[in-house]
Amino acid sequence: MFFGTIPVAEAAGGVLAHKVKAGEGVLPKGHVLSTEDCQGLARAGVSEVTIARLAPGDVAEDEAARLLASLAAGPGIRCAEAFTGRVNLFSEANGVLVLDEPAIHAFNALDEGLTLATLPPYRRVKADEMVGTVKIIPFALPGAVVEAGRKALAKPPIRLAAFRPKRVGLILLATPGMKSSVLNKTALVTAERVASLGGEIAFEHRLPHRKEALVEALQALDPKAFDFLIVFGAAAISDRRDVIPAAMEATGGRVIHLGMPVDPGNLLLVAEWAGRPALGAPGCARSPAENGFDWVLERLFADLPVTARDIRAMGVGGLLMEIISRPQPRAGEEM
Repeated sequence: MFFGTIPVAEAAGGVLAHKVKAGEGVLPKGHVLSTEDCQGLARAGVSEVTIARLAPGDVAEDEAARLLASLAAGPGIRCAEAFTGRVNLFSEANGVLVLDEPAIHAFNALDEGLTLATLPPYRRVKADEMVGTVKIIPFALPGAVVEAGRKALAKPPIRLAAFRPKRVGLILLATPGMKSSVLNKTALVTAERVASLGGEIAFEHRLPHRKEALVEALQALDPKAFDFLIVFGAAAISDRRDVIPAAMEATGGRVIHLGMPVDPGNLLLVAEWAGRPALGAPGCARSPAENGFDWVLERLFADLPVTARDIRAMGVGGLLMEIISRPQPRAGEEM
């Protein structure tokens, strides 16, 4: 591709690199100059312009962006129209954004003229939210560069895991003297959280905060009545031998991971019970404010696996906003 400043009389067919004022009008950047345009510029006193001119084998910016964006967009992602070498990508439903990060890094490393930007991985997004953009930097790219980009996107690196309706079993544990208002608020906040993801509370049980009581309740459950469980203890889970994990294991369940490198949300339990996910909720999940519990809940509603490795990978970016009402703020200062 040629790029440079030339006499306006020689510029017909070139792509304007910068907008140019011609009398009362303005020719915008990216405009392909016609012979009439050049004559009008000359009459307006413009003697030279900076243009780009495609060489044989070059691919124009919009064409390249359109092709590469269509390859980058996987299930649940739609492409907007190309403009000025850019195609924006949008989600088609509410869900979780799933990215092939190594593939995106490899694509961006091919040539400085190729760029693909996205929201962070596993971000919760709404329908019609912009989740990524392909931008071609120059006015055209050599065909070989576009072909390399095409090969790098042989498997679409951007997809949406849409939320699916889920029935959630809710168990609230309480100690003697615990205010019913605390349990009521917890139930309300959890129901609202679940509803925002397209789910519903299938049942709610309130029990004493004792292993024996939870074991009995779990044994009485019909696994067909729910898709996964959420259990709130009267106190935070502090050990795998604590009430909630111990009761789950005693009834055939399996602890996948206790704790997470997300704050608030450190004391989350991820388990499996009766072949279904089961969560021991951290105390911060009684509040509607975002915390690590949300990140796991969103993945479960999107039918994404949540393994111990997944939990450990949440540490980068896992330091969320401080909750003023926490009994022990991070810095230890008086509140």
